[in-house]
Amino acid sequence: MITASAVTIRNVPYPSKDEFDGRRPRTHRVGRPRDDQREREILAAAISLLSEVGYDGVTFEEVARRAGASKATLYRRWKSKRDMVVAALKAGPSRRDEPDEINTGSLRGDLLALCRRLVQSMRSADGQTAMLLLQAGLEDPELCEEIERSVGPTGARLPKTVVRSAIGRGELPHEGTDPFPFEEVAGAVILLRRLNGLEIDDRYLEALVDTVLIPALRATPSAEHSLPAGIFSGHPTARPTDTAVKDTP
Repeated sequence: MITASAVTIRNVPYPSKDEFDGRRPRTHRVGRPRDDQREREILAAAISLLSEVGYDGVTFEEVARRAGASKATLYRRWKSKRDMVVAALKAGPSRRDEPDEINTGSLRGDLLALCRRLVQSMRSADGQTAMLLLQAGLEDPELCEEIERSVGPTGARLPKTVVRSAIGRGELPHEGTDPFPFEEVAGAVILLRRLNGLEIDDRYLEALVDTVLIPALRATPSAEHSLPAGIFSGHPTARPTDTAVKDTP
């Protein structure tokens, strides 16, 4: 005879249907949490490699090796080398804290803001890295556009919004303005001074804007032209192959 004192009553949950059927209960997989510090280390390795070998020499394999990570880790975060480089730009030389929109209320103020933004990007990397970042856009034509969409405006190009606002205020001709003078001149001279260790202060930028950029923009109406793209100006097209070059008269 079993007495109540000899029985221990436990709160056991009723078996599920999976257990009745001999199957293991379903479980939900939890993904590994994203490690922000690890990502910063990987992006730092990407920028370091970029400064040494240029955009064309950056590979997932070498970035993974330098960062002590697996290639699978990189591929989980970025689908392509371009995506990884853009992410590295956001975290490094092109990082900014100010708002993206350029709208100071005057053409002069907008051009100064664009020039200062470009200087800030160049100062956050050494001269060699700055040059290679520009070279990257020519080696991968779509990268220029991707950088402007994801990181920009970088200051290297003249945004259409700045031109439209200036036209609306009567500061530029109503027939339109070609951005070529700004894009071909501003970035090139700032980069040249940067590479030669020359000072780039507000006094220099104001002289550049007042005596070169504004007069050139006002004197350059919007027009179709077939000028080849420069480091910043225009929309770079794929470079011709060796065969195409040989066939060119």
